[in-house]
Amino acid sequence: MDEAALIVLARGGDGEAFGGLVELHQEAVFRAAFVITGSSDAARDVAQDAFVTAFAHLPRFRAGAPFRPWVLRIGVNAALNHQKSEARRRRRERTVALEPGSGSEPSVEQIVLSSERHRDLLDAIGRLSLDDRTVVAMRYLLDLDEIEMATALGCPRGTVKSRLSRALKRLRAELGEGVGETQLVGSQL
Repeated sequence: MDEAALIVLARGGDGEAFGGLVELHQEAVFRAAFVITGSSDAARDVAQDAFVTAFAHLPRFRAGAPFRPWVLRIGVNAALNHQKSEARRRRRERTVALEPGSGSEPSVEQIVLSSERHRDLLDAIGRLSLDDRTVVAMRYLLDLDEIEMATALGCPRGTVKSRLSRALKRLRAELGEGVGETQLVGSQL
């Protein structure tokens, strides 16, 4: 069954049809959430929340519009909200004067990443601001085109182009070398 038919059925309340939509887009939503949150567990939670929200707002989905950018926008917003919430939680913890010395043990994701170059690239992306991380991830890790990015971000295509250009410039500075589109396109989570 094609995506358009699944959308029609899901809008009519068919849970199995919505499950089909989830299957089609869960990896992309998870990847976007992972890039923003930096955590597999948080990304899974965010992706689940995003699909629950998408199901609840499905009647508002514009018939004939592409589903992927719409659900990615919901996922990105959920991930950004998660990060804001986590930042507030960390600030509260610091004010309670937690004991120092928790160390900086590598996360599971860092251990799993085998290539040093790949790790360096992901680390550099992680040091970017949330806005920069989001546009880089959407373009190079999720392989969205500018139109899909504009839809997902809710801004004009020209804004996407300028944001991406500035983000790549900052990423090059983070890496301390020239990084081209070839390195980004060849990288995978």
